Amino acid sequence: MTARGLMIAAPRSGSGKTTVTLGLIVALRRRGFRVSAAKSGPDYIDPAFHTAATGRPSPNLDSWAMPPALIEGLVAEAATGADIVIVESSMGLFDGLALARGRRGAGADLAARLSLPVLLVIDVSGQSQSAAAIARGFAAHDPDVKICAVVLNRVGSERHREQVVGAMHEIGMPVAGAMLRQPAITLPERHLGLVQAMEHGDLDTLLERLADMAEDSLDLDLIAGLATPLTAPAAAPAALPPPGQRIALARDAAFTFTYPHLIEGWRRHGAEIIPFSPLADVPPPEDCDVCWLPGGYPELHAGALAAARRFREGLRRFSETRPVHGECGGYMVLGAGLEDAAGRCHEMAGLLGHSTSFARRRMNLGYREAELIGDCPIGPAGSLVRGHEFHYTTLTDPGTDDPLVRLADGQGRPLGMAGGRRGLVSGTFFHAIAAVTDPAPPRPRSL
Repeated sequence: MTARGLMIAAPRSGSGKTTVTLGLIVALRRRGFRVSAAKSGPDYIDPAFHTAATGRPSPNLDSWAMPPALIEGLVAEAATGADIVIVESSMGLFDGLALARGRRGAGADLAARLSLPVLLVIDVSGQSQSAAAIARGFAAHDPDVKICAVVLNRVGSERHREQVVGAMHEIGMPVAGAMLRQPAITLPERHLGLVQAMEHGDLDTLLERLADMAEDSLDLDLIAGLATPLTAPAAAPAALPPPGQRIALARDAAFTFTYPHLIEGWRRHGAEIIPFSPLADVPPPEDCDVCWLPGGYPELHAGALAAARRFREGLRRFSETRPVHGECGGYMVLGAGLEDAAGRCHEMAGLLGHSTSFARRRMNLGYREAELIGDCPIGPAGSLVRGHEFHYTTLTDPGTDDPLVRLADGQGRPLGMAGGRRGLVSGTFFHAIAAVTDPAPPRPRSL
């Protein structure tokens, strides 16, 4: 393996990590570098932007949900055929669960395990020399995490830049660039994060503008030189066993949240992925042996899904003889009804008895460990799977179906039964990331 690695992180969310990451990727590609990217934590949206910028799949790497061998194998796959692998951290660099170091879900865990130098993006708006105190604190916080340089983001003026750069030089912190405040260049957001890459009408133009900004503002030679060689095994184990030989996967604007490491892992272990579009009123293909409805934004397309009678009737026929599983948005569509943001109720597939509402919204966010109560496409009864929840939809009617999982949060605190199963149909708000395969998985401490 000849690729080198670098992490881009920040003290907090909203500092501009994704903007810097995308601009840097395209600017390095202009210079002839073969660039791969990855995302720390359970994020569906940023990896799609990475893929658009690199032309390569961008896996998620999660130190809490994934066993170490899976992380190292995914890094090896990302490094194959690449010169540089850029890992974008989530939230703040050290943000994670209050657990043992190395399995907290923090970007810092990955930086330490993979020996990734960290380029720290600091939003310096509203401060000047104080930014150096932030950099000093991050550099000293964990001896196993090396802050190699900083990028100053949202700089207000040349005088502002000089003040911050001078303070960084006083503490011996290299400055790899300073990006002026650019309100005209923004990535639009909605309730689950950034608007998805596939929905941007002119994403290529945006990426080129970000690359222009990176070339003008960043020391690309310095940044490329900061990356250090990666060492990892050659192959990743399967995060979850393939649920079937031919997997019908819903994929359109309503069903977009699929983890690349799951799909590629299933393919690597011999499964075929057959995409179909419920929004186009297409049912799951009859020659498949399992149907997977991933998460996404069905609440934004509830009317179209309710009108897709061919899809719903085909899904019902499919479920009579083969397993159907829905995650989060897919779980909502498997239910009896979905209330949209305007309070209009739409009939869904009715293969499970629950109903959901996006009008009466409440954020549900966090890591989850699920013990499967019954067999389903995620795995056999009794197995443990780690993942997360992130949705604003509420369960207005739980229905009377048998529960699918017994949930605990990332700290091991019980959350009770969740999801539903009826015949060959199963679903839950829980997004699966990986089966618990550690010989002795870390147990959370009492708080």
